[in-house]
Amino acid sequence: MAQASASLSHDIPAGREVSTARDVGYQAYRILQVGFVVAPIVAGLDKFLHLLTDWDKYLPGFVNNLTGGRGHQLMLVVGVIEIVAGIGVAVKPKIFAYVVAAWLLLIIANLLMIPGYFDVALRDVGLMLGALALARLSAAFD
Repeated sequence: MAQASASLSHDIPAGREVSTARDVGYQAYRILQVGFVVAPIVAGLDKFLHLLTDWDKYLPGFVNNLTGGRGHQLMLVVGVIEIVAGIGVAVKPKIFAYVVAAWLLLIIANLLMIPGYFDVALRDVGLMLGALALARLSAAFD
C-alpha cells in the first residue's frame, strides 16, 4: 500500500516542477500562437501576391464553375478571411484558434476533392491539430 501511494505521489509534480510545467506549457502556447498568426496572414496576403504559389490551382474546377469562372476572386475572399483569422489569433486565440481549425477542416475537404493534393491535405490535418492544441492551451493562458 505504501508503495502504491509513493508511486502516485511521484506522478504529481510539486513545487518548482509545477512551475516548470506551466512555463513549458506557456512557451508551447506562445510558439503555436505566433505560428497561427503568421501562417494565415502570410497565406492570405499571398492570395493577392502569388509569390509562394498559384493558389488558384487549389480550387476544384467545379467550384470555379459554380462561381461562374470567378475562382480567382473567390481565392481573394479566402485571402481576406485568412488575414482576419490570423489577426484574430493574435488578439483572441481562445476563439480564433477554433476558427482557424474549422477553416483548415474546410481546406482539407477542398483538397480531398482535387486528385494529387492528398499530401497537402495530410499536412493540413497536422496544422488543424496544432490549431486545436492552441485553442486548448488558450483556455489556460489567454
